Amino acid sequence: MARTTAGRFFEDFHVGETLVHAVPRTVTTGDAALYVALTGARNVIHCADSFARDCGLERAPIDDVLAFHVMFGKSVTDISLNAVANLGYAEGRFLAPIYPGDTLSSQSEVIGLKQNSNGRTGTVWVRTRGFRDDECVLEFVRWVMVQKRDAASPPPDAVVPELKSALSVNDLVVTDSLRAPADPDNLAGGHWRFEDYEIGERIDHVDGMTLEETEHRLATRLYQNTARVHFNAHLAREGRFGKCLVYGGHVLSLARALSWNGLETVLRIAGINGGTHANPCFAGDTIYAWSEVLDAQPLPGSPDLGALRLRLVATKDQPCDTFPLKLENGRYRPEVLLDFDYWAILPRKAGDGA
Repeated sequence: MARTTAGRFFEDFHVGETLVHAVPRTVTTGDAALYVALTGARNVIHCADSFARDCGLERAPIDDVLAFHVMFGKSVTDISLNAVANLGYAEGRFLAPIYPGDTLSSQSEVIGLKQNSNGRTGTVWVRTRGFRDDECVLEFVRWVMVQKRDAASPPPDAVVPELKSALSVNDLVVTDSLRAPADPDNLAGGHWRFEDYEIGERIDHVDGMTLEETEHRLATRLYQNTARVHFNAHLAREGRFGKCLVYGGHVLSLARALSWNGLETVLRIAGINGGTHANPCFAGDTIYAWSEVLDAQPLPGSPDLGALRLRLVATKDQPCDTFPLKLENGRYRPEVLLDFDYWAILPRKAGDGA
């Protein structure tokens, strides 16, 4: 009787099944500090208890993207241990702030399956929900390309879920106590408020960060993501790229950290509309980022807060002053790593939300 697992292959998934992921995790201030060390994240609400209390929270919450990675990482053993690539995200909602000391767990429902035309892989769609005890605090859909165990095995009936192209502002959940900070000393690092941003404007976040081999592996271990493509160089040498891939979620973390320059006053990520890992990333690549404002909406019931719909684009070895994205044929330019669409919560100017 085998005591170890090689992970699930495409043939092992069935639409409608629920996978309860192992190893609940109590997140700590140590996790938060290591995340800062690995990404340079510096949104002040996640760094300073005093600022978080000024925003109506009990203390500094765990960075929203770190919380996302912890929930994501728990699902890897059951879903993407044999993944070729994580393909995209949709319908992500951050339902409550997560604090050091909270114990997190997650489970996923398989909502779609489709074998790919090559017959050797298939796409699996799952809806993952993250819990603090019995409270759902985060949910998202992702789809991943998974290897087949046997290319000759018959394909399942194709089920492709219908997903929202974007969340509406009414889909977003804002903690009742969250409010705009007084911030008299510009502690966030910037003074821009919700009303200062214009739909259609693009923001070059200027800075670049070179991704080192040890850092990306340590970060992915922090998230307890065990996907072989990120760690097993012995197997990777026989693969398509001949070396390990950087976890696309870590590219997201670096891009989010870089986006502080120009979006300093973002208080929380509220929703994920979509995301594409457009091209592979490897150790040694230098990450740059830019953002585009896609929409701006006041938040119902929160007159001092507004929501910006933002497109965050990460590139490799390409500064973003030209805002590279797609070629004339509609395909992503080879230097584009990430195209991520999300809702962010910002404070409004005093009196403008009345």
